[in-house]
Amino acid sequence: MRTFGIGVTTGAALLALLFMLPMDPVTAEVPTGTPTFSDPLAIDNAHLPFFRYRIRLYEQVKGSGDLHVIDVFLGETRVFEWNGAMVECAVLQEWEVDAGEVVEISINYFAQADDGSVYYFGETVDKYEDGVIVGHGGSWLVGGPEAGDPSETVTADDPTLFMPADPEVGDQWKAEDLPDFDIEEFDEVVKIVKKLKVPAGKFKKVLKVKEETPDVGFKWYAPGLGFIQQKDGREVISLEAIFDNDDAEEMAEALEEIVEELLGCDDDDGDADDDDEDCGEED
Repeated sequence: MRTFGIGVTTGAALLALLFMLPMDPVTAEVPTGTPTFSDPLAIDNAHLPFFRYRIRLYEQVKGSGDLHVIDVFLGETRVFEWNGAMVECAVLQEWEVDAGEVVEISINYFAQADDGSVYYFGETVDKYEDGVIVGHGGSWLVGGPEAGDPSETVTADDPTLFMPADPEVGDQWKAEDLPDFDIEEFDEVVKIVKKLKVPAGKFKKVLKVKEETPDVGFKWYAPGLGFIQQKDGREVISLEAIFDNDDAEEMAEALEEIVEELLGCDDDDGDADDDDEDCGEED
């Protein structure tokens, strides 16, 4: 093997010359091109892992109101035809319960590409008022709606990148990309937080992502766990508890208990408990 050396004087001159030359800004990269999905249900992305039959409960810890969010990792799957292949997606059901009333339930579809990045194949949304479905705004699916989906579901040609395999500060992508239908989300990794405390515990090296929809908010993702906190304006919801279940039946029973408790319990003043000053604070 040949080795090459630069003398001290020559090297110094070369470095000085390099600093004088215009340089392109250094930016982090995210996947480009066409993803392949050989084993799409093996979602082990460090910041968006999928745990079948798991339930995660989030509570509002700052701001006015009494919002709770429930993420339910269902055992079922759905197949989408895309790019000449059939892609099987994992299903995440998300509930929003505000002041003791269900306001939204969405069904979301994810698949992991061979490089470890997680892609979003869309969602269907049911919006509620007084226990009745009043709309489906924000619904979109790759390939469009099928039987049982809201008829107004927007058709998308391609899935979107939801979480890169190895996200770094400066990474940018679009988690939703249907601007003609006001369904659009720009994401950017803005920080790796040293520590973050939420009601469910303390986490290290947490990914902080800015979301523009066009409203600006932030989400935090803990490695090995996923989404643990969200901030929109002055309102913050944080992970309160995790419930792991052995099968779909046990998961359904646990979900029923959680929902019943949330629907039957209202704070006297309608405000979230904000006594813990450390909750949701980052170092």
